[in-house]
Amino acid sequence: MTQDQGSTKQRLLSAAREEFAAHGIAGARVDRIAELAGVNKERIYGYFGSKQKLFDQVVAAALDELAEAVPLRPGDDPGDYVGRVYDFHRANPVLLRLSLWEALHYRDDALPNEAHRATHYERKVAALAETFGAEVSPRIAACLLSLTALAAWPHAVPQMTRMMLGPDHGTDLRAQVVEFARRAVG
Repeated sequence: MTQDQGSTKQRLLSAAREEFAAHGIAGARVDRIAELAGVNKERIYGYFGSKQKLFDQVVAAALDELAEAVPLRPGDDPGDYVGRVYDFHRANPVLLRLSLWEALHYRDDALPNEAHRATHYERKVAALAETFGAEVSPRIAACLLSLTALAAWPHAVPQMTRMMLGPDHGTDLRAQVVEFARRAVG
């Protein structure tokens, strides 16, 4: 792939990320993606094959970004981890929107490349188990799911957060979420 082709593909992925986050796969329009990227819409089909495949690639890349940006290592304080996940989602709300659109689109169906994506979580479950001095188990996996949800939910449903806590909840909520996580796993 030439440098120009790589640049075109990257512009398409970036434009698609914004379009899918705003409208989901059903509401996204390839015309808008192409226009935002400054290319002919045929390039979308040339590089990705279909709008569906483009959506899948955008979501997978966003989740890989999260996994790399917010690792969980053996010995990490679970509260600190929750704080880092909270901060990531506050700074990158597009990822949560993409995840929610993916959940609505696929529902209970298997996700494209699900086995590969699951390895990110398997590593985090193993790290959490080691932190607790326990074996990997469904209980540890459920704990990781709960910690992740605790950090992400206020950003996934900002309207609920605003209605319950008011518009100026700011860093107080982060501190409360981190402390709650520490107490929950303590």
